[in-house]
Amino acid sequence: MSLTEGDAKTHDTASSLIVVGSIALDTISTPSAIDRKGLGGSATYFSAASGLLCRPQVIAVLGEDFDRTQLDFLVERGVDLSTVYTRKGKTFQWQGTYGEELGEATTLRTDLNVFADFEPKLNESQKNCDFLFLANIIPQLQLKVVEQANAKFVAADTMNLWINTENATLRKVLSHINLLVLNEAEARLLSEEKSIVQGAKRIQAMGPSTVVIKRGAFGAFMLHEDKIFCCPAYPTQSIVDPTGCGDTFAGGLLGTLARHGTVNDMVLREGVVAGTALASFTIEGYSLDGLKRATVESLRQRYARLEEITRFGALDM
Repeated sequence: MSLTEGDAKTHDTASSLIVVGSIALDTISTPSAIDRKGLGGSATYFSAASGLLCRPQVIAVLGEDFDRTQLDFLVERGVDLSTVYTRKGKTFQWQGTYGEELGEATTLRTDLNVFADFEPKLNESQKNCDFLFLANIIPQLQLKVVEQANAKFVAADTMNLWINTENATLRKVLSHINLLVLNEAEARLLSEEKSIVQGAKRIQAMGPSTVVIKRGAFGAFMLHEDKIFCCPAYPTQSIVDPTGCGDTFAGGLLGTLARHGTVNDMVLREGVVAGTALASFTIEGYSLDGLKRATVESLRQRYARLEEITRFGALDM
């Protein structure tokens, strides 16, 4: 990883990164804990991860019931929350449960509250940002944001619900972006292909030149133009709560791009590995607990570990 001890203090020289997404209050049940309440939301996990690599700015909305001191750790990490607005009403709340395998969560309750009327408006500097990430929000909102922006590089996330119910609008979003991040089931649903290679190629034909497919315990797959890259999951020994791992991964990926200020195959590969390493912190604790413990140094160590376990020599025969 190119992040060195000296580089850790140069976040302010990174390119601008804007994330539009949610800050939420989650209630999670896992085999080891019932109704565990904590901070959540796509923009929260994303900015907590990318804040170790650059100075991201968040566009989101909170209700009057939200205690903003919960976000102090993001400010300390260098995240710009100046466009996180408080509106009359309650904060977005989500409740989910995981089975014994800690795979995909089953949603029990979604209360959009103030998020239901969320209409992100970009100011002039945000419109001309270097990197823009459209977190997993309804495609209509993603489209409104991307049509306001003149960003150099736009990335987005999506989910099964939008693929099934907002497919036409999602396709319009895809025609405007450079990179799409989604999980394996979503990639198969969107592409109508069983092979992730063929699926990624079909998604590329919809617009994004780079497709990154999250594969959970099997790591991540990337197709950038015609180049393939795969990264295994980090071999963590503690699996507590997978909530937010995908958003954390995206934060590490986009944070790496913003930190370098350029996009090419090698920087994208670095971003995939950094995102994978950061997601391993998230899964080790409830809510943001694991990711809060991550530092530049511990990220560097896990990045090096992933580099070590994937290194091999030439075939000697």
